[in-house]
Amino acid sequence: MTKPKAVLTTGEVAKICKVAPRTVSKWFDTGQLRGYRIPGSRDRRIPLPQLVRFMKVHGIPLDGIETGLMRILIVDHEADLAGLVQRGLNDTGRYEARVAGSAFEAGVLVEQSRPHLLLVDVDVPGMEPGMLSMFLCSHPELSGTQLVAMSASLTEGDQRVYQQHKFAATIAKPFDLHQLTETIDEVLNLFS
Repeated sequence: MTKPKAVLTTGEVAKICKVAPRTVSKWFDTGQLRGYRIPGSRDRRIPLPQLVRFMKVHGIPLDGIETGLMRILIVDHEADLAGLVQRGLNDTGRYEARVAGSAFEAGVLVEQSRPHLLLVDVDVPGMEPGMLSMFLCSHPELSGTQLVAMSASLTEGDQRVYQQHKFAATIAKPFDLHQLTETIDEVLNLFS
């Protein structure tokens, strides 16, 4: 878990905002993005609070800024339950949880936010555990993402199948927040 840097280079800001470094330089030079130059150099530096302010004003998603929290993506088509789990995890102050309601949305959010852990309802239509595992393995930048399966109909046989597909753990629905955070912590501590 890394804390965000207090001051960033134009290249780092470009990666966070998903633009070219030259674009960041233009924002800086026109006064839209505040910062300072290194004395005796043309190098620019942008304090993190100024970047956050700029991103909020211009509607740029804050996804790219490392918060130091463990990122969790909840994949569940039951919006009410997923929202409760998301709020519960975010309220702990230890996790940054997001929700995807479909396999397609999960794929997009995984590539955008690069979560540390995917909490997957394996009953979501189109969610194939083997394909999900292959997807993560085929992207080196996602290879450290851990998988936890959740389902209201888990059997011992299912648990073995998910283990074969590289799921680190399973959790049966319904569960309470304490059970979930224990499972998440075990998985993240085991693989960090």
